[in-house]
Amino acid sequence: MANLFRRLIDAIFDAISYIFNLGVRLKYVIILLLLCVAGAVGLTYNNMLNNVGGRSDYDEAMRYIQLKDLIEEHYIDPVDRGSMTNSASAAIVGGLGDKWSYYMTPDEYKSYQLYSSNDYSDIGMSMIKHTSGGFQIISVTPGTPAGNAGLTSGMIITGIDGESVLESDIDDVRIKIRARLNTKFIVNVGKDSYTVDCSKTYVTSVSYRLEKTLAGYVQIKNFEAGSGSDAVSAIENLLMQKAVALCIDVRGNEGGLANEVAVLLDYLLPSGDMFYQLDKEGHRTVSRSDAMSLQLPMVVLIDSNSYAEAELFAAVLQERGWALVMGEATSGMTRTQETFVLEDGSAVRLSTKTYVTANGVDLALAGGVIPDTIIHNADPKTVGTTEGTLGDSDGTASSSDDEQLMAALKYLS
Repeated sequence: MANLFRRLIDAIFDAISYIFNLGVRLKYVIILLLLCVAGAVGLTYNNMLNNVGGRSDYDEAMRYIQLKDLIEEHYIDPVDRGSMTNSASAAIVGGLGDKWSYYMTPDEYKSYQLYSSNDYSDIGMSMIKHTSGGFQIISVTPGTPAGNAGLTSGMIITGIDGESVLESDIDDVRIKIRARLNTKFIVNVGKDSYTVDCSKTYVTSVSYRLEKTLAGYVQIKNFEAGSGSDAVSAIENLLMQKAVALCIDVRGNEGGLANEVAVLLDYLLPSGDMFYQLDKEGHRTVSRSDAMSLQLPMVVLIDSNSYAEAELFAAVLQERGWALVMGEATSGMTRTQETFVLEDGSAVRLSTKTYVTANGVDLALAGGVIPDTIIHNADPKTVGTTEGTLGDSDGTASSSDDEQLMAALKYLS
């Protein structure tokens, strides 16, 4: 090592001697060295700008640092830097003006993960993201589909039906499981596979009955797995009972899966584009209907608690002129969110896609769906309460306090 160092020093001296032997003046050597140093500094500065996203991002970062230093130096009370940083991060996301996008501190994100894990209670287990990239099961209820499959706490799930989830977040996995809640599916734990059978425990979100007006009433509580085909089956049953009109109730429906909405809309509508999902780059995922359709007088009931896919369902039928929409305006909560985890364990939940109708209406920007006929219930608890009623002389159910449904049945009669 000593010999190597000595050779390096000798080489440097030889280079300097060579330069001076060429007759190069000292000032030119100094200028050359300064140029080299300036070039190195310039490259370092340029790389730093690129790392923070460019000049404008660098200026913003420096403004934040300057403001933080100013507060720490002059503010009269002690400063909690962690609290200040979290508040600044929350304010950045809040500045988007999107009430469904928000920032979570590391502790808040841990709570969110635990809360999200409870969404798997339908199959009898909860899970949380593991550092390996998979999802660690933290509890399993005996006698449930997960328990019967042999899954136990501590196992780390690496795939669903052979599809890796190592690069997924908890939202992606939740959607994969939700889409399989009325079927059998495979949970991959490393090289082992476990069959989870949800078909025996599936509870439909659809209820229906034939009203005294001969209008078929279909209530859809959510658009989770199986709801689309269940709603189609309900309508087919009502048609066999000689239903001459249709009232579809999605009040209080919190949405679910886009493909379930597509199944029902495809059954109701003639051929054409129904809706599409749009991301930031303008990529569209289009849902289309075939030529078969159901041509009956139709009313869709909505309210302020009809969200996401329920809003989309009403909007598409309204846009096509295929149904009259009655009730109360919806909220416009038709954007889908993703969770992005930051290096310090905090996370940001951002709206990344939105639902758009075939005519190009972004329901989130439009503020939701405005009914063709606006009607308010005096008592929200009366929703859907016409079962067992005798009917009035005009054919409507007479003993219900559900004013919205009564108006729909009267219209259809």
